[in-house]
Amino acid sequence: MAAVNTSVPDGRTRPPRPSARSRRARPSPVSALRWAVLIVIGGYLLLPLLAMAEFSTRGTATGRSLDAWREIGSNADLLGAITMSLELSALTVVATLILLVPTMTWVHLRVPRMRRLVEFACLLPLTIPAIVLVVGIGPIYLWVNYLLGDSPLTLTFVYVILVLPYAHRAIDGGLGSADIVTLAEAARSLGASWPRVLVNIVLPNIRGAVISASIISVALVLGEFTVASLLNFDTLQVVINLLGKRDAAVSVAVSAAALLFAFVLLYALAQVASRRPGTVAADATEEGPTP
Repeated sequence: MAAVNTSVPDGRTRPPRPSARSRRARPSPVSALRWAVLIVIGGYLLLPLLAMAEFSTRGTATGRSLDAWREIGSNADLLGAITMSLELSALTVVATLILLVPTMTWVHLRVPRMRRLVEFACLLPLTIPAIVLVVGIGPIYLWVNYLLGDSPLTLTFVYVILVLPYAHRAIDGGLGSADIVTLAEAARSLGASWPRVLVNIVLPNIRGAVISASIISVALVLGEFTVASLLNFDTLQVVINLLGKRDAAVSVAVSAAALLFAFVLLYALAQVASRRPGTVAADATEEGPTP
């Protein structure tokens, strides 16, 4: 293979250009800044967890003790609170999606002039403090407890209200990024019913937005304390607060375990959201044409 002439007209030799590998190996200022920011944020998030682990494992002067962590598996009230909070998370996610996805899809497709009104109604809970919300909803819960019992699962109604602003933003962004109007009209012209359009056309295209709304809902329910405490329900955060008054080490251990569990759960949901959905089959023609 002929060598490339790197000489210039005056007889001097042109220095060889750096290869692509050497250019990639040389760190750029932007990459260094990115890593510095990640390290600072990671330290800011990890140092409290390390401090919690250190405090909860303090034992005698001779070494560490895991008695506080063993208490988590043997405390019946704590296990019941964990189960209740997980059930509340699942119910809140399901209720929020059932309420928002069909409503916002219908607004985007049929009555776009109502988008501002729906957005105002969904963002309204952000302007109402939790204590004011509890004072206003307290008398209503007297009837809720009378009709449905005093189970903490009735907190689902309040948590749906608290989640509305964040879930609305996530779903609205998903609907705005996909041309659901054209897709829905194409499916309807092929004979698909509205429920089939929602399930087979809209949901696959806003899958990431639905997962994001679910992640936000789970995070809010697992960390909510004010409403549950004022309404006298023993959720996870309320029980952790009560444990802190009796045994600080157990309370810190439970808090650290709850944070780790929430991180793992949210990471799993994020991984599900990052997977590419399968190709949506154009099977709307299986139904007969609508009149």
